[in-house]
Amino acid sequence: MTRHIRHAALFCALLLVALLVNASRVQVLHAGDYEVNPANRRDTISRYQQPRGNILVAGRPVTGSRDTGEHLRYERTYTDGPLYAPVTGFASQEYGTTLLEHAEDGLLSGAAPLLAPLPRWNEFTRSRNAGGNVVTTIDPAAQRAAYEGLGSRKGAVAAIEPSTGRILALVSAPSYDPALLSGNGTVARSAWARLNADPDRPMLNRAVQRTYPPGSTFKVVTAAAALDAGVVKNLDRRTDSPDPYTLPGTTTRLTNGSEGCENATVREAFVWSCNTVFAKLGVDTGVAKMKEMAQSLGFNDAGLRIPFPVARSTFDTTVDRAQLALSSIGQYNTRATPLQMAAVAAAVAGGGQVREPYLVERTTRAGGGTVSTAGSRPARRAMHPTTATRMRELMRGVVEDGTGRKAAIPGALVGGKTGTAQHGLGNSGTPYAWFISWAQHEEDMEARVAVAVVVEDAAADRGEISGGGTAAPIARAVMEAVLKP
Repeated sequence: MTRHIRHAALFCALLLVALLVNASRVQVLHAGDYEVNPANRRDTISRYQQPRGNILVAGRPVTGSRDTGEHLRYERTYTDGPLYAPVTGFASQEYGTTLLEHAEDGLLSGAAPLLAPLPRWNEFTRSRNAGGNVVTTIDPAAQRAAYEGLGSRKGAVAAIEPSTGRILALVSAPSYDPALLSGNGTVARSAWARLNADPDRPMLNRAVQRTYPPGSTFKVVTAAAALDAGVVKNLDRRTDSPDPYTLPGTTTRLTNGSEGCENATVREAFVWSCNTVFAKLGVDTGVAKMKEMAQSLGFNDAGLRIPFPVARSTFDTTVDRAQLALSSIGQYNTRATPLQMAAVAAAVAGGGQVREPYLVERTTRAGGGTVSTAGSRPARRAMHPTTATRMRELMRGVVEDGTGRKAAIPGALVGGKTGTAQHGLGNSGTPYAWFISWAQHEEDMEARVAVAVVVEDAAADRGEISGGGTAAPIARAVMEAVLKP
């Protein structure tokens, strides 16, 4: 009898060991496989069993959570959804996350290890902390001024604080309400289908995800490169610039949209945006120096994150002399995001220093304790301080005496550059209207804001669209919003 009991006990012990081995195999060796298996809904259910953390603008939440009482309990809500969609993105039970909702998803959902009271605590308890909050750098007045300025026109606005790199406004139009995508029912599915079928692509963040030919706004880069390289020593000396200018090695003749560009000084050419002068200036400066300036300002950088990725702005370094001439006036393969061109204006305003733009000031726990902060952004020198000083002179001349008068603000120092970028087959498309600028109070020691605006309105009259007439007033409204006490 005793022998049978021992055998039964041994058999039970073997069964227990087998159960422990199998549990270890499932939970340790194959945990990853089960975790990503589409049939495993435990993590999804857990994810939506608690409210999501919030994204804040000027201390005010622009997101929230609604208790649906359903299996996936909490659904994302948005305040002023279309206004802040280019910042927040969406958090959908059906379609995932984008932009800040995606880049900060671990913190917002409560899954980030930094939110746990002890290291690896959640792995042992299988629990999820309350979602943390993301505090943005956005200035609500500047954001609204940009949004209302664009109105029904397609385009984008980016605004930066030059001394820090803080992004003050990030607007894309047309926009959409991310709340429509939050759930997992017919409303979300029909909104998804409609938004994706819209030819105006409202879910595209034009401020950071789309690149445009920058047109004459790129002349800021060309002028800075020529000054830094010593090709230009006197802004008021006549240049050897024929009008029209025959592109090197070709019979193609480049012309201007304004009179008086033949042999114009650099100051005159900048104020009146003479293509011939700057095309030749780019050729005289050379590919190497043009490349050095463009890349020091952020072009060709594929790794910029704010914290979500920014499309790479490009300056082609494999060009011949004719292509370099066109590249130097913002055409050919030169392309830029509005955020990139705001950074160009910020570098001029900031004495030639470039600070990497960022959108998140800090992240916090649900109770308010700080998880991380942006910290000081390291600066790199893009141009000599004397070059930046002369570029500020040129940009002020555009606003005070040239094509950017509609950006002028009483009691403020404002510099700008207009641009009208051709595109389409044979340049048949309505030109994109650009304006980049910076502004400061007359008594300030440094600029408070740098802005880039692009308008791509296919319904506009080709003869009426221009950076000075279309985009400059939008930039002025944004700068005024930032400068207001």
